[in-house]
Amino acid sequence: MTAMNKLLNKERWGLYLKIAFSYLLMWLFIALVSNHETFFQRALNNIWLIIYLIVANYILFEFTIPFVKLKWKRLLALPFLVFGHIIIYSFIFYAWRLIGIGLHIYTAFETYDSVEEGIENHIPYGLISVVFFGVVKYTHDLRTLKETAQQLRIEKQEAELNFLKSQTNPHFLFNTLNNIYSLSRDKSDLAPESILRLSKILRYMLYETSGAYIAIDQELKIMTDYLELEKLRYDDSLHVNFNYNIEDMKQALPPLLLIPLVENAFKHGVSETRNQPFVDIHLTVEKRQLSFIVKNSVESYIPDTGVKENIGISNLRRQLELLYTDYSLN
Repeated sequence: MTAMNKLLNKERWGLYLKIAFSYLLMWLFIALVSNHETFFQRALNNIWLIIYLIVANYILFEFTIPFVKLKWKRLLALPFLVFGHIIIYSFIFYAWRLIGIGLHIYTAFETYDSVEEGIENHIPYGLISVVFFGVVKYTHDLRTLKETAQQLRIEKQEAELNFLKSQTNPHFLFNTLNNIYSLSRDKSDLAPESILRLSKILRYMLYETSGAYIAIDQELKIMTDYLELEKLRYDDSLHVNFNYNIEDMKQALPPLLLIPLVENAFKHGVSETRNQPFVDIHLTVEKRQLSFIVKNSVESYIPDTGVKENIGISNLRRQLELLYTDYSLN
């Protein structure tokens, strides 16, 4: 940000005005308690002095300190800057009081035998304002920085979730088209029905999965259509058991979150099983806790040497990491 932009930054000036108002209230309270008979004159005196301190502190915190922090070589100018601000908070500050007296804005309740005595009595007022403005300003900036960082993290997570969804949807469609292709290649009479079911799935993906969450009954519909589509590829030997117990069908759920597990059951289980293929799916949602268990047949015993996760499972795991803190995926 250039110096001119800083100088004309309405948001920063607004912050300093708010801090100044708080600083003014503190001194007004002191005046009311200790000198209530001259409260209004002292209130006007404080307003006059704080007008000057707003500008002085704005220069200090928005220009001088950032200027020194930018490059270490500028530390050479630090003694001159310190001296300059001593002048600002002493001689010029006292001169501002004299200007107020001359304009009949400031009421002089005290007279000083010398300028030095007057400056000495006004320096604490200015230095207290530096501490007050500094503490409030840096507290505000730190909080704003944390909020900005949090917002950036949220936006990053949303972008990653959208990317994962953009990967999952084509992957899901690719597997479904493969099913239809196998039926078409065999010249099956079921190919038209499979295309019809695919159109329902596409309609769902186009119009229902754009939001962050959907009702769980919508997810059940797409899962049911997918199961029916898969069953078209197999004869009566395939056994599919799909049952669920859901206390609230309108419970929110990220769209297509569970489908990858069902896909895998067919792609890496049923399709590779020659004898008595089966898929068992159990879904329960109780007290906002979801349990989803998918079991499938395998041709033979596979040693537990670790599973290489495909795109669907990897994306599912990452989505769970981004969306939930209490979850388990095995």
